[in-house]
This record gives sequence, C-alpha cells and structure tokens, in this order.
Amino acid sequence: MISSYSDLIQASRGQQEAQRLLFVFCRAELPDEASDEEKAAFERGEGGALTPVICVDKTPDEAPEFQGLVEESRTTGQAWDVVFVAAMSGRGGMAPSTDEAQQPLTMMVESIRLGHISHYLPLDATGSAVSLN
Repeated sequence: MISSYSDLIQASRGQQEAQRLLFVFCRAELPDEASDEEKAAFERGEGGALTPVICVDKTPDEAPEFQGLVEESRTTGQAWDVVFVAAMSGRGGMAPSTDEAQQPLTMMVESIRLGHISHYLPLDATGSAVSLN
C-alpha cells in the first residue's frame, strides 16, 4: 500500500524495469457557476474543481525526495493543492525518456481535467496520499 511519496519511490525502485514518474500539479478552484452551498463547502476545504497548473516527468533518481519536487514547483510561481502521480515502465533496463513521456503526460492532464483521476496517486503538499471523492 502506497501512502506517501517515499513509499512510491521505494516501490518504483523495486520494479523489474526502470521507471519514469509523471506529475501533474493541480490547484483547487471554485467554478464560476457554483451554488451558495458549493461555495460554503469550498471555504471549508471541500469540493471545487482541480485545474492542472504544472506537469513534469522525472525518474525516481531525479526526484528522490518530495521536498525537492515541492521546491522546484515553487520556482514556477504556480500555487497548487494536490499533485497526481503515475509511473511508466521502461524496457531493457532503461527508463522511458522525457520524449516518450510527453504523450502519456498530455493524456494524464486531459484525464484530470475531465475528472478521471482514479488511475493516479494523489498527494498533498506534504507528500502524503489523500483520498478524493
């Protein structure tokens, strides 16, 4: 069971093939057409829509600690609330390249925009897994 970023890194290093991790950082936003009830829930930290603001791919060795990833994301100036993570397996002991990750990363962003998030690991700003409903 993966419950944190460090669990994810450990699991990725235990895979038979080298891995490339895909990250999509999202900000929670309140839709323009939100009802008063939805606005109140959002103020309590519930609900809202997740909008992708940053995406990046890295090998586990390029991002061994979550704090380094957080610091790198801050340099973009984009605030975020949750990051979704997926992994790609390589072949022949080689991790997929950044070029090979571009199409899956683009598809991941679009999937998240549509609300299809069940295939990804959501992490909060501390690197802990979160449950999203």
